[in-house]
Amino acid sequence: MQLDALVDAGVQKRDVFADVTSGSKTAIERPGTKKLLAYVEPGDTVVVWRVDRLGRSLIDVLNTVNLLRERGVHLRSISDGIDPTTTSGRLMLNMLATLAEYERELIVERVNAGIAAARQGGTRFGRPRSDPVVTAEKLAIAQDARSKGRTAEDAARLVGWSRATLYRHRQAAEEHRS
Repeated sequence: MQLDALVDAGVQKRDVFADVTSGSKTAIERPGTKKLLAYVEPGDTVVVWRVDRLGRSLIDVLNTVNLLRERGVHLRSISDGIDPTTTSGRLMLNMLATLAEYERELIVERVNAGIAAARQGGTRFGRPRSDPVVTAEKLAIAQDARSKGRTAEDAARLVGWSRATLYRHRQAAEEHRS
């Protein structure tokens, strides 16, 4: 949808810079943004589908817009109709960026509330606990292999573990006996 809107606005597909990445990275850390910044020259116009596509937070969007403006690059937003060269355009930019950040914060709050509710309901997160009986059996097999001269790595591989996992289970068994 965004690509179609950009092409309809006159942007050639070869001139589209995109990122598919985690929201934890700032705009200038993203590969697509880095390529864009290396490509644009003073007097160019960067066309975006929506202004909030320039970053993941109010500060990130504003930093990206300011970086473009400092380089003499213009900005045009298709969906928002925002022109940051005008006072009203800057006002709209700040308002939209603030709303986008608010929306993302609400999503984080909902996710965290869902996780807390799941924990209260007994849901466990992370790696499932090992069956102690199975662990003891695998440990016995690995120790038998070690007593027959196999390396720790070979013995661990024999039961589907890494060498570190073998050592961790062996240490836990020794601590349990003490």
